[in-house]
Formats: sequence, C-alpha cells, structure tokens
Amino acid sequence: MTGASHAVDVARQLPELPAANILVEPAPRNTAPAIGLAAALIHRIDPDAVMGSFAADHLVRNTAAFHDAVRAAVAAAADDLLVTVGITPTAPETGFGYLRRGDPLTDDAYRVEEFAEKPALDVARRYLADGRYLWNASMFVWRTAAFLDELQRQQPELRAGLDRIAADWDTPRQESTLGQVWPTLPSVTVDVGIMEDAGRRGRVATVPADLGWNDVGDWDTLGTVLPAGADGVVRLGEGTTLARDTSGTLVCAGSGRLVATLGVTDLVVVDTPDAVLVCPRGRAQEVKDLVDAVRAEGRTELV
Repeated sequence: MTGASHAVDVARQLPELPAANILVEPAPRNTAPAIGLAAALIHRIDPDAVMGSFAADHLVRNTAAFHDAVRAAVAAAADDLLVTVGITPTAPETGFGYLRRGDPLTDDAYRVEEFAEKPALDVARRYLADGRYLWNASMFVWRTAAFLDELQRQQPELRAGLDRIAADWDTPRQESTLGQVWPTLPSVTVDVGIMEDAGRRGRVATVPADLGWNDVGDWDTLGTVLPAGADGVVRLGEGTTLARDTSGTLVCAGSGRLVATLGVTDLVVVDTPDAVLVCPRGRAQEVKDLVDAVRAEGRTELV
C-alpha cells in the first residue's frame, strides 16, 4: 500500500511483486483506511489469511530476529488477537509511543495491558527502568477477519466504506468507486482508532523483539543511520558541500548550489530548489509543525 508519488519506485524496488498487488491511495487518509483497504482486499482472496503491516520508513538491521518475531506474531494471531511487534527500548525516547506487556500468552507473546502516548522524558525514564514497556513501532500482524471485525466494532463508517470499495475492486467500477468513497473515509490511525480500545478489552498481544530498529522518520535519524564522512558530517544530495569546523551535522545539498557550513554543530541543513531548512538535530521531529504552518498559509506548492 503506497501513495501515488511512490508507486513507481515501489514497483522498481520490488520487481517480483505483481503490479496488481501494489495498492495506491488516491490521497492520504492516515493508517486505518490504508491498512483497512489492504485487509479488505486480502480477505476477499482468502478469508483465513494472516496479514502483516510494516512501515516502509523503518530500518531493521537484525533481519533474523525480525523473521523470528513475525513467525511468533503469526502464531499468536491464530487466536484472533491483534498482534504488534514490540521493540525492546534502548533509551528513554520521547518521540515514540510505548506499550506495557502483561501476562505471557506463549513463550514469545504477551498480553498488552496499556498503550501509552509519547511520554515526557521523566516518564520515559520510568518506562525504561520498569522493564515491561516496549516501543510501539506500529508493526502489526493479524487475521484479516479479526481486524475487520474490530473495524466493524469501533469504526463502522470506515468498515462500510472499505466494503464498498472492495466490492467493486477488479471491476469496471473500481476507479470510480475508489475516487468517490475514499475522500469520505474517516482519517484515523490504527493505533488510536483500533488498537487502544482493543487493548483495553484484552484483544491485543505483543511479541518483544530486539531488531536493531530505527524509525527513519526525521532528518536527525537519517544523520544517525547514514555514514558520516571523515570530518563527521553526513552528506546527502547532488550539490556541493563545504564544511569547516563543523561536527554532528547533516547537510542535504539538493538544489545544485554550494552549501557551506562554518563553526556549527548538531544541525540539520537541507537545501532544495524551493526551500531551505536549518534546525538543531534535536528538534528535527518538529519540522512537521513548519509543514503545518506552510499549509495553513496556503503555500500548497511547497508541501
């Protein structure tokens, strides 16, 4: 499942995947409609199917541990539980949601007792010291039937819309129905719209895993996972960079211009043909606030 702007790249990177299996969202509607449509279409093909949902911007270094976790999650999903792969935390991160594992269900899976929002630093430190909390990476495994049942229970309007789209899939009405119904679907995340309430009712399990995981969701994380040059600067883009007395900094020179830095540390510098971003790496997650501000000003050509 992907957006229209990424569909060609997805097809190029996954040549073994049939083109018909690449689903394209007409417009972003958040994760519940996207994952829900995939579930509905898979369910049409195989009502007993187990599906997994994994975000494309996650980095997993320990693939063997990932495979083991998915196998354990598939086994736990056989009991009609909604299963999430919980990431073993390595630091008191405030940019991730957390979940608290409860009683064991199998050797590898535990009942989820609570979903916790992104915490303040002191709370994150308490979670880390507690030992029962895991990062919620929104990696999901479940039977499509179980997930669609939860959609019906908690998001009946969304379920009805997805059923309409699925009913006309692979027919001459596919594109028209998708175009008519998709914009009307509730924009809600799986975590808030489904998992939190299902967790309160004991319908969610987790498989803890140490995956060497990073959510590559901001420039700071890119600066962490990509190799730096001999001078400690991470460089991206086709443009020329010149760094003097610069450390801990990521420079993306994407406009073709020279980007020069002098006497700075721990910055993100992104130069594109239509905009320039400069911010401390520690505040890179707040870039979305700038995007919201640009959108509010009507500068849609920049978003």
